[in-house]
Amino acid sequence: MTSRADVAAMIDHTLLKPESTPADVAALVAEARSLGVLAVCVSPDQLPLADTGELTIATVCGFPSGAVKSEVKAAEAARAVADGADEVDMVIRIGAAKAGDWDAVEADIRAVVQSTAEAAQETGRAALVKVIIESAALSDAEIVEACRRAEAAGADFVKTSTGFHPAGGASAHAVELMATTVGGRLGVKASGGIRTPEAAQAMIDAGATRLGLSGSATVLAGF
Repeated sequence: MTSRADVAAMIDHTLLKPESTPADVAALVAEARSLGVLAVCVSPDQLPLADTGELTIATVCGFPSGAVKSEVKAAEAARAVADGADEVDMVIRIGAAKAGDWDAVEADIRAVVQSTAEAAQETGRAALVKVIIESAALSDAEIVEACRRAEAAGADFVKTSTGFHPAGGASAHAVELMATTVGGRLGVKASGGIRTPEAAQAMIDAGATRLGLSGSATVLAGF
């Protein structure tokens, strides 16, 4: 089994419920620091964050549907970086993917990647883009193509799920398919419905290099 320290170093401690208050987010940050996890992931309206210490700050973009104009996603990503985000988790145009319009999917990702990079350059910091493909809503062939297009567009990670789609969240099968497709050139984030140490370990064994968790304390207690 993976060590507790190694798992903690993979965790984005996440709070994306729309009813979350600033007090809820402050509690999330405090818990993240006490657990020793890598990052927190919050909604963009909660940025900038206070008292984050060494935590990486992640946020979401075009969330949760992905059905947002590319220029709006790009502006949202740039504003998030200006507000202190180190990482932007964007949702692809799922409808375009299902329609087989992969050029549109790739262009959408590239717009966010470029705006994130430009905003990061202005702040003098680096910023990463994780691409949420909503794997439970895609076929295996669509998962593979979405990952290929994310890589072609310059993304840093591919990510399984928002955790909000009715089709479900992460699966070890999807993670393995994604990890095989990107071949270590991109990170792979498993997110959505990972609530036990066993589920987290299964994702790691399948090739996940990052975990999006809301119940991080419960998961870490098992390692």
